[in-house]
Amino acid sequence: MAERIAKFLARSGVCSRREAEKLVEQGRICVNGETVETPAFLINGDETVLFDGEKIKAKDKTRLWLYHKPAGLVTSHKDEKERDTVFAHLPDGLPRVISVGRLDLNSEGLLLLTNDGALSRALELPENGWSRRYKVRVHGFLDEKKLKSLEKGVTVDGVDYAPCKIAVESKQGTNAWLVVSLTEGKNREVRKLMASVGLSVARLIRLSYGPFQLGALKRGEVREVPQKVLKEQLGKVYEICE
Repeated sequence: MAERIAKFLARSGVCSRREAEKLVEQGRICVNGETVETPAFLINGDETVLFDGEKIKAKDKTRLWLYHKPAGLVTSHKDEKERDTVFAHLPDGLPRVISVGRLDLNSEGLLLLTNDGALSRALELPENGWSRRYKVRVHGFLDEKKLKSLEKGVTVDGVDYAPCKIAVESKQGTNAWLVVSLTEGKNREVRKLMASVGLSVARLIRLSYGPFQLGALKRGEVREVPQKVLKEQLGKVYEICE
């Protein structure tokens, strides 16, 4: 079955579909010796596809890993500020992978990794309704009425944030631990929501992403999700490539 070159690149684990479109625009993708000029270019899988002159192998089966990201690492393959990246610290033996969403430099916890760029994009879509759950240590005066107001959805600095769930786990003086659940996961969403009610985030740990849990995964550890579990959990939102 024919598919767009951008989708092929994403499924092959080269990059996300959005990034694939940029590669095509930059003239870095060739099919059977010809430079591809549009991300809508169709291929059937029998062609020779080159990325910067290197052949892209046929897409592998869809795989997903759970990774306990430590604080202090950037979720990027390359960083313009030359900061340490997640991908430089992954164990040997993993294929080229990309992340499902991101965790910022100072955040830690569960990060999903996959060899399938199209899967990454699918799992990031808010319409899937997958909750991202975080344990958050905050500092400041805790006004539970203001916290409750965030659960209805709020606009901060012109950005609309969807309703969320917030529970106070413990409180001592001006420090507290919260559990926050989101369905969108916009850039620095938890930190911006907390700042909007006068709280600063001292620590942010992602506990879960959809049905996948951080659990007892140690910091820096990677564990692959079994194919059976992958099919059970993702079958309704994505067609698993076997």
